[in-house]
Amino acid sequence: MTSELLDLALIEEASKKSGLIWVKGADAPAARALWHVWHEGAVCLVGDGPGEQPLPGLTDGGSAEVTVRSKDKGGRLVSWPATVSELAAGSPEWEATVAELKGKRLNAPDGEEMPGRWARECRVLRLVPTGSVATLPSDSLASRPLPSPATTRQPIPAGLPKLLAKRRKK
Repeated sequence: MTSELLDLALIEEASKKSGLIWVKGADAPAARALWHVWHEGAVCLVGDGPGEQPLPGLTDGGSAEVTVRSKDKGGRLVSWPATVSELAAGSPEWEATVAELKGKRLNAPDGEEMPGRWARECRVLRLVPTGSVATLPSDSLASRPLPSPATTRQPIPAGLPKLLAKRRKK
């Protein structure tokens, strides 16, 4: 019993302090980085709508593996199994969770209309810890990033340093 309480305390404290977690749904090919909030004993997520994070492999009643990273170093702190539940839009539990999520959502395009858009177009999920903390693996588990429409920086054009040097001389 004491071990279970310590595990839950570790999960809660690490999840509250980290702004980003890695979640692998039961049907997902790999873990995905997701922003979240800790609310009433569970990690809460919003996504699967236009302009929101994708939530692949996370289905209502399914399971997931959650890994919480350190906010300052980015390393793995704790991993734990979770059950996934989808909240019904407009329910009191949904309203309380969305109020927490709204406060953490950065760069939202619609501001105060965000909860209405989430109710129409998105899913709000709770990932409740089930069981104890998983032992950390001895290897890194590094893998290639998942394909994304986001772009990365390209090498700078060969002539750019010369152009910048000319501007400094003037």
